[in-house]
Amino acid sequence: MIRKAFVMTVYPDKHEEYHRRHNELWPEMETMLKEHGLIQYNIYLDEETNLLFALLELEDNHRWDETASTTINKKWWDYMEPVMETNPDNSPVTRNLKEVFHLSQDKENKNV
Repeated sequence: MIRKAFVMTVYPDKHEEYHRRHNELWPEMETMLKEHGLIQYNIYLDEETNLLFALLELEDNHRWDETASTTINKKWWDYMEPVMETNPDNSPVTRNLKEVFHLSQDKENKNV
């Protein structure tokens, strides 16, 4: 299993809309993510800074990287563009985070 973490930014007046859109995640988007090896995806909001902290657990980096080129993912980016900082292709502006500690009951993933 691979863990990835990154931050994004939601617009200050769009917190509720961002939350609503994710609560209504399109079934075809969920299917695509799982088909590309997603095990778990969590997003947390720091309401004071508007930062979104995302934590993913994946089966494979290469399969995950392929999600960016899917039609449904591009449609999702277009849908989310009004509520968050995005790049010219409407992908979210992200900043990857380096894992410096992990503790788990799984002995193989005890520490990084």
